[in-house]
Amino acid sequence: MNILLAGGAGYIGSHTAVELLSAGHSVVIVDDYSNSSPEAINRIEEITGKKVTAYTADVKDKAAMRKVFGENKLDCVIHFAGLKAVGESVQQPVRYYRNNIDTTLTLLECMQEADVKCIVFSSSATVYGEENKIPYVETMKRGSCSNPYGWTKVMMEEILEDATVADKDLSVVLLRYFNPIGAHDSGMLGEDPQGIPNNLMPYIAQVAVGRRDKLTVFGGDYPTPDGTCRRDYIHVMDLANGHLKAVEYAAQHKGTEVFNLGTGTPYSVLEIIKAFENASGVNIKYEIGPRRAGDLPEFWANANKAANVLGWKTVRTLEDMCKDTWKWQSMNPQGYIK
Repeated sequence: MNILLAGGAGYIGSHTAVELLSAGHSVVIVDDYSNSSPEAINRIEEITGKKVTAYTADVKDKAAMRKVFGENKLDCVIHFAGLKAVGESVQQPVRYYRNNIDTTLTLLECMQEADVKCIVFSSSATVYGEENKIPYVETMKRGSCSNPYGWTKVMMEEILEDATVADKDLSVVLLRYFNPIGAHDSGMLGEDPQGIPNNLMPYIAQVAVGRRDKLTVFGGDYPTPDGTCRRDYIHVMDLANGHLKAVEYAAQHKGTEVFNLGTGTPYSVLEIIKAFENASGVNIKYEIGPRRAGDLPEFWANANKAANVLGWKTVRTLEDMCKDTWKWQSMNPQGYIK
């Protein structure tokens, strides 16, 4: 299949591109590089030995996206194009609603015009909100989210579901990620946030490599075993494999299906710090700070549906996640900047 990766130069998109190309598919990447680097495209090609068609464009830009759809015979779209920082979304809600929802509407309109009937959406565990009990199961209702980022994911899922009601030939797969970390085991691809990292693992890695002085842990008084938030961390290459399985499933399917992609095992912030120290041999300086707006104490996945329907399971350990992150960061101390 020829697959459009909207936001495909980003962290998850770039690793998914490698997975898709390695499985024999071709990819077209569109990215505005607002939180990614064109160098990721070169690295994807170097790892796979295959050429990538890439466009520099904002996925909200309908004229630009019409050009992409017009110049490429596409079989499926994977929608990664979104702003994704919980804390930032609390501070900049309008920007998040405008960007995330507009990209989704533009893609659906262009798909309709080009008669593309298959889309895999990069959703999030945040759609389960504050009311649902853990572990989260796909049959649960979407909850009341604690931040605008989560609400954009809820709204985009609803938009995509409504589209399949209106178009019986449309296939939508909603992938609810938990917490992706790690990097490609070559050390050539990894998470390279622009500016101060909003997520835990890249911040730890930047402290380890000397780019940051110390890590601030947001809250040490949560009702968890060690007082810090617990999350279900998943290796980005396991997540990339989930997209490969989802695309191949979506091509044979109509309507909307939802899958959790997680390990089912939560780890606390302090456990992640310790695991990274063990994998890297570097001591991570940290301090406990106040809680961050929008954070829940803990959550993790029930991923049985993905195992049963997609034949997907995680195979990499927390040690692998930390080891591969350290390899990436130590080989690329300034990220993709050479």
